[in-house]
Amino acid sequence: MRVLVAMSGGVDSSVAAARLLAAGHDVTGVTLKLWGGDSDSGCCSVADVEDARRVAAQLGIDHYVFNFADDFTAAVVDPYVAAHAAGRTPNPCVECNRSIKFGRLLERAEATGFDAVATGHHARVVTSAEGVRLARGRDVGKDQSYVLYMLAEPQLARLLLPVGEMTKAQVRAEAAALGLRTAGKPESMEVCFITRGGRERFLAERGAMRAGDIVDPAGRVVGRHDGAAAFTVGQRRGLGVAAGERRYVLDVDASTATVAVGPYDALLRDDVPVTGLTFAGGAPPPPSERLLVQVRAHGTPTPGRLDGDRVVFADPQPRVAPGQVVALYRGDVLVGGGIAA
Repeated sequence: MRVLVAMSGGVDSSVAAARLLAAGHDVTGVTLKLWGGDSDSGCCSVADVEDARRVAAQLGIDHYVFNFADDFTAAVVDPYVAAHAAGRTPNPCVECNRSIKFGRLLERAEATGFDAVATGHHARVVTSAEGVRLARGRDVGKDQSYVLYMLAEPQLARLLLPVGEMTKAQVRAEAAALGLRTAGKPESMEVCFITRGGRERFLAERGAMRAGDIVDPAGRVVGRHDGAAAFTVGQRRGLGVAAGERRYVLDVDASTATVAVGPYDALLRDDVPVTGLTFAGGAPPPPSERLLVQVRAHGTPTPGRLDGDRVVFADPQPRVAPGQVVALYRGDVLVGGGIAA
C-alpha cells in the first residue's frame, strides 16, 4: 500500500513512519509548511521540519514539504483571531485537522496516487458491524480522538494511525531502539503558530484585544482588564481581581468587552447548545441513548445525551466555553460532536 505519512518532526509521527515501513508499505513522508511567522513550538518551526527530514533520511524514505501556508492562515489563524475577538475560545488544532490534515493533505494524497494517509495521533481506527469508526488511543492520558471528532467514515477508511495501540512510553522506547533523533524530543503543548507566552501579544497585534470592565454577577464593576479576548469561560487564574473566595469567568461579552466573574456554582449548567454537529456514521444517536460527553482535550468524560442541538448532562457541569469541542462517545468509540455555542 502507498502511504503518505504526515511527519510533524515529533516522536509519534516518526515512529508511525517507521512502523509502516517495517510492515512492508511503500512509505513517503511529508511535512506541512503552515506558518511563516514567529514560531517556537509545534509543527510550524524550522527545527521541526528539519527533524522530520532527518528522520525520513534515517529511515531511507522520500520526504517532501507541502506549502499550505495560505490555506492555514485562511482556515485556522484568521478564524482563531476572529473567534477570540467575538468572545469565544477556539481550538485551532481541531480546525487544522479538519481543513488541512484531513482536508488539503488528504486531497493531495488522493490526487497523487496514495492509498492512505497516516499520522502520529494517539487514536485508533476500528471496524465493526456499524462501519469504520474512531476510538480512543490505548494510552488514555495521551488520547487525541477528541481533536479528530469531525472525521467521517470515508476519511477514516483512508486513515492509518500506527501508534494508536501504543503508550507514549512504548513509542519513545521504540524510537530509541531505532536510533531516531526524535526519541527524547519533548512534546509541544502550545498553539504552534504562537510563541510561548505570546498569545495576548499575538491577539493584540491583530486587533482582537479590547479593554473593558470586570463585573460580578450583579453587574457591579470589580476591576478592569486589558483585553476581553484574553479570557475564557471557566478560567480561574489571572483574573486580576482580589476577592475572599475563588472567582471564575462566567461570561465574556465581546460587544462591550465586559468579563463577568463569580463563584463556581454560578458556572454550573444542565446542558450546552452545540452547533455544526457531525457524526461518523452520518446519523445522530437517539435522544434516549446515554453517551459519554467530553468537553476538553484531556477532560474527564461525563454521562449525557444528545437532544436535538443540545447536549444534556446527567448532572450539572461547569459551563463549556463557547468555541470548544463537545465530543460524544459510546464507550471508547467516538460518535461525533460539535462546537459549544
